[in-house]
Amino acid sequence: MKPPLAAAFVFLVGLPLSPVLAQSDLRAAIAADYDVNLKALFEHFHANPELSFLEFETARRLAAELRALDYEVTEGVGGTGVVAVFKNGDGPTVLVRADMDGLPVREDNNLPYRSTATQEDTDGVVKPVMHACGHDVHVTSLIGTARQMAARKDQWSGTLVLIGQPAEERISGARNMLEDGLYRRFPKPDYALALHVHADKPAGRVDVPLGIRASSADSVDIIVHGVGAHGASPHKGVDPVLVAAQIVVSLQSVVSRSINPQEAGVITVGAINGGSKHNIIGDRVEMQLTVRSNNPEVRMQLLDAIDRVAEGVAISMGVPKDLMPEVIRSKTETTPPTINDRATAEVVRAAITAKMGEGVLIDKPREGMGAEDFAYFVTPESGVKGVYMNVGGTLEKNLGKAASHHSPLFRIEPEPSIKTGVEAMTTAAIALFNAE
Repeated sequence: MKPPLAAAFVFLVGLPLSPVLAQSDLRAAIAADYDVNLKALFEHFHANPELSFLEFETARRLAAELRALDYEVTEGVGGTGVVAVFKNGDGPTVLVRADMDGLPVREDNNLPYRSTATQEDTDGVVKPVMHACGHDVHVTSLIGTARQMAARKDQWSGTLVLIGQPAEERISGARNMLEDGLYRRFPKPDYALALHVHADKPAGRVDVPLGIRASSADSVDIIVHGVGAHGASPHKGVDPVLVAAQIVVSLQSVVSRSINPQEAGVITVGAINGGSKHNIIGDRVEMQLTVRSNNPEVRMQLLDAIDRVAEGVAISMGVPKDLMPEVIRSKTETTPPTINDRATAEVVRAAITAKMGEGVLIDKPREGMGAEDFAYFVTPESGVKGVYMNVGGTLEKNLGKAASHHSPLFRIEPEPSIKTGVEAMTTAAIALFNAE
């Protein structure tokens, strides 16, 4: 039977601790915590995922775990966000963030703790829910880090702030927490840390980029208007399906012909919906796009080009002036790129190498242009120096065969992922507390 939270904490930290614990002692403590607490916690979070902005039970459980470790905990920040503060004398403030939300995906694997959960989303539709991106690992690792930092308060001085963030999958939760006063109501950090487990990286290894970690992302909707008609008399209408199709094709030239070929950019049309029947030309098509880039100038070039292409195609195809396409840039599903502060990342890399071993760090080039709203915590104007690291989640022998993130088949190896995540985050946080 799993011991109560407080008892588990005593089990791990009740024995006298030497002034400076060796890394092997930290690793042993994390291993013990995994067996006593973290394994069951991970399986609970994985089996009970919740959608963005609806992470009520996840937040409740996270808050309870952190309160049991004597953190000062506030719930309901920016929606379902959790903020835990541990004050330990004078020194810098270090923030550690974990995202909590799952995805509307039906899990399709044979894990004994696989999710069968469904949940009514914010749009009123009941959907299957799965931790198909590893946020269950992130929350579990945050609790493990909280325990190790509390046990080692003789090794650091300052204020530790832990964040359970909602709605990363909608790239909205970080901004919501900030708008709800995260940096006014709670100690503002000097440094911010986060991690992400990766199915395409080897378990037990850590990647700490020195620069860009994630691209910007913008959700864009295009509403294409037309003039309805009979499908057998297309000349009597303006077909919005044809206009939309031409917009899709023309958008593909934006990256290849509108931006510097040395720059990265993506415009993906993820959804297109219109029409009602075989022989009816409708009057409306709705399109959903995601736009990715690595720097602000290219970001605006891509967004402005979408406006230009949509209008230009419509004009060329005879759409009346009063029926021009509507291009709507989301005000909520948007984030700048996440760029690590180089000097801070070098401190973290040096600490991980020194404490965890030369072979732990890897430098693997980015694949794709994934985005992260952690960027809002570390914008240049905030003055907060951020480091976002990657933790491998797949055994070496299975690399290249693992399902991608957001797949119904997604899975990671929880034990090495969580143990490595806790050790890397604890090591990084202590290093930053002692860097000043």
